[in-house]
Amino acid sequence: MKTSDVRRDIPLLEDVIYLDAASTTPTPRPVVDAMCDYFYNYNANTGRGAYQMAIQATQKLDQARNNIARFVNAYPDEIILTKNTTEAINMVARGLEFEEEDNIVVPNIEHHSNLVPWLNLRSKGVKLRVVKADENGVVDPDSVEKAVDENTRLISITHISNSIGSVQPVEAIAQIASESGAMYLVDAAQSAGHRGVDVKKLGADFVAFPGHKGFLGPVGTGFLYCARNVQEKLRPLNLGGGTVDHVTEDSFELAEAPYCFEGGTQNIAGFIGLGAALDYLMRIGMSRVERHSRELTRFMYHKIHDLEKVTVYGSPENIYGIVSFNIDNINPHDLAKILDESRSICVRSGFHCAIPSMKHIGAYEVGGTVRASIHYYNTREEIEILAETLREVSKFLG
Repeated sequence: MKTSDVRRDIPLLEDVIYLDAASTTPTPRPVVDAMCDYFYNYNANTGRGAYQMAIQATQKLDQARNNIARFVNAYPDEIILTKNTTEAINMVARGLEFEEEDNIVVPNIEHHSNLVPWLNLRSKGVKLRVVKADENGVVDPDSVEKAVDENTRLISITHISNSIGSVQPVEAIAQIASESGAMYLVDAAQSAGHRGVDVKKLGADFVAFPGHKGFLGPVGTGFLYCARNVQEKLRPLNLGGGTVDHVTEDSFELAEAPYCFEGGTQNIAGFIGLGAALDYLMRIGMSRVERHSRELTRFMYHKIHDLEKVTVYGSPENIYGIVSFNIDNINPHDLAKILDESRSICVRSGFHCAIPSMKHIGAYEVGGTVRASIHYYNTREEIEILAETLREVSKFLG
């Protein structure tokens, strides 16, 4: 599929230049159609009925889980369905049995969702060891290794920074985790759907994914990859319907993974849509998506970097999908509003739920950054319009 084909499947792109994929991606028609098919034709709960619609809904949800597993190279029973990446990370933070004096290693450029849950464990006596990235927002594996000791229980890191777009050496850090005996979590919110994410190659015990960002799926969907060898270490948090095989007045027996972690009715239509979204991405071809994103990211970086009075963060050789920037003397929220009102350009502005990261790159004091983020549906022409608009704003207001 060509970029033009995808754009035809996303009607809102006719009216705006959408550069906020890091927050959420638009949902193509075939994904919406799959969800509507559920609502119109077999709107029943899953795993709870012997009638035909219930069986069909269960089969479709199972198919979606299988699609997810195949896409990330996991077994279906290693895929735990969640609302989003944040919930997936919190399942690990709250589900593992941490003890006093355990420590967790995490970089200082993380999204709050991969920082606050670990900070919250300090009430249990767990220590947090924060590793600083370099000036381009890249974590040196050596600094991670120095932070690890015999009490390190977990290393947690983002694959691609949501605030800067810097790609982290996740496989090298996986080796450190393996050699130290620490568990390893990767936040794949900004890499999933933009490039191939093979959980086995990552070498992580846990990988947290969104459905609504790079995967082009609906909001309210996400999942946690939980490797088979660590499933027994994770406590289910949401017990009740669907999580048990047998219950008496005195005890209960948990169902097998992943069902023991998925209490209550799931977002059935959403996950059916996510399964359709992954089929859609496979029709495009992930190698094509990755090449397009890599080339367009560098093109956007240089078009913005070459403007006067503009600061661009990160290195063009190591950012992916995201360009974060500021224009001198213009608040990032004001600039984002100008872009929207003048040319219908949708970008994110502010701290991007990553205040320590903003402080690290020196952007906190000016209110954060403007973040332009792309996917396969974006074009060079749109980036040209963004750059020209920024040039005009810089000339008259900067």
